[in-house]
Amino acid sequence: MLHDHDRAPVEGAIRDSVSALPAANPTIVSISDIHGFIQGARSALLTLSDHPEYDPIVEPGRLRSLDWAGGDQYVLVVNGDLVDRGAHSEKVVEMVERLAEQAPPGHVRVLFGNHEMGILTPDFFEWRDWYSVTRSDQQRTQFIRSIQEGHVTAAYEGYNVTYAHAGRPTPYEVSEINDKFAAGASTLEPVIGDPEEVDRQEQLVVEYPAVFGVDGQTGRGPEAGIAWLDFEFMPEDAPPQIVGHTRQDSPVRRGNVICQNVIRNNRRADGGEAVLVETPDRIAALGRSADGDVQEHEFTLPSMG
Repeated sequence: MLHDHDRAPVEGAIRDSVSALPAANPTIVSISDIHGFIQGARSALLTLSDHPEYDPIVEPGRLRSLDWAGGDQYVLVVNGDLVDRGAHSEKVVEMVERLAEQAPPGHVRVLFGNHEMGILTPDFFEWRDWYSVTRSDQQRTQFIRSIQEGHVTAAYEGYNVTYAHAGRPTPYEVSEINDKFAAGASTLEPVIGDPEEVDRQEQLVVEYPAVFGVDGQTGRGPEAGIAWLDFEFMPEDAPPQIVGHTRQDSPVRRGNVICQNVIRNNRRADGGEAVLVETPDRIAALGRSADGDVQEHEFTLPSMG
């Protein structure tokens, strides 16, 4: 994402969809809105290790790090907002980058959240001192290249749902919105660090509203883009999706959409960390209880009609 790496670009349909991977029906594990809370993220990812019916996707490594343990049987979707708020944004970025390097190609998918937008458009916001808006020109350029190379996208297609940080209230094509995301981000690369970049950032939001659009005083209104829409504006008949962005105490479903943003609301509590797990036949949440045990809650599959 923000550091130089030797990984090859994620090309073709592997960028966009689990169905393009050569492995047969890998299980998708998704986590969202880590926001620099590294301990909550580690606990959430280890819920699979601590449940008797799942093989681990990660395992403890040196110095409390996590290493990939999922082979090609898992895909990890990191559903936006890795950074800001918590004290360990850099450690979260390093963890996700390490897992992406260790996993088979295309098996760690990083999606763009509104706080990653701060890396692209720091002058557009009035944020102060957060990780996203204090990145160097070199880091911001590297982030754009990660987008161009398909390592960071706006959406990902699972078996029964699509994944996006805030989602869309109406149907969309994953490949099309990822193309728009890459095209929009690329317009910033030639002007990084130049005085004209401030205007270019504003133009980006206007020219690519489905991806970068904000709405209302908070940016999260009903006309907001795929990184900003608040869950309260998601209609009951929205396309089947798994989103984050809007804080919850536990994963919740409205209509065809499940919201999984739980780490921040539970950061001062015992337990509450959770991931969602999707296979072709089921979607379930694995959440940690106050005593450290892991409980499973299965959601009925969304209507595909």
